[in-house]
Amino acid sequence: MRLFVWLALAGCLFAQEAQKKKKAPVAGDDRQGYTDTPQIPGQPWKVHDAARPRPRKVAPAATTGNPPADAIVLFDGKDLSHWTARTREGQEVAPQWKVENGYIEIVPRTARLVTKEKFGDVQLHVEWMIPKGQDGAGQGRGNSGIELMGRYEIQVLESYENLTYADGQAASIYGQWPPLVNASRPEGEWNVYDIFFEAPKFEGEKLVKPAFVTVIHNGILMHHRKEILGRAIHRRVATYAPHGPEEPLSLQDHGRPLRYRNIWIRRLKGYDE
Repeated sequence: MRLFVWLALAGCLFAQEAQKKKKAPVAGDDRQGYTDTPQIPGQPWKVHDAARPRPRKVAPAATTGNPPADAIVLFDGKDLSHWTARTREGQEVAPQWKVENGYIEIVPRTARLVTKEKFGDVQLHVEWMIPKGQDGAGQGRGNSGIELMGRYEIQVLESYENLTYADGQAASIYGQWPPLVNASRPEGEWNVYDIFFEAPKFEGEKLVKPAFVTVIHNGILMHHRKEILGRAIHRRVATYAPHGPEEPLSLQDHGRPLRYRNIWIRRLKGYDE
């Protein structure tokens, strides 16, 4: 009888130890997505939802992007005269990204590039490439971003093979809307963004008109005048905070090497202006 009691007690203690060693439920990661994030307003999905379907792949068409006569050429392959740089803490510093062979290459963990000039409603053309042989996965593979007004991000990421959550892949409105399709080119090939952006409008502290964006990636429509829900943010619902009618454009330094070229922008005005 004593042996039986001892075995029962030992079995109970073993079960308790096994229960302690069980890992807490996994909330997700930046490859599969997350299950513990808040609901996106007006959508059936959570922010970076693991269950959100990833866009189907579509082979991109060849595109050209010569600047029109009224464009401001922000980078012509020669220098960074239109740019400054800003650290995560908001300190303005000299740009450290490299200019070579007609492109800009990110020097990781230095500072984001920021235009000296401010913009509101614009047409923007940007070409970008992730060099061959990158390591990392999910949001750690070729990550950068086009930050309209320094706030509203169109994601740049290796999405030809690399897996991540749907609203964080290339051409997504980060944390809000995935692209309609996946038109990404592989590492070593140039991708092209043509972006048409309507800035938000504020009256004092009140938002009276949200921002809207149309995005064409490698000649294919990704977003058609899609409403932007607010400033891009990781694992939280985007919100607006008042700012000026024009703000600088920025290119994100997310700690990964990446190249940009042929960047030009046009201010958009009304039909009768």
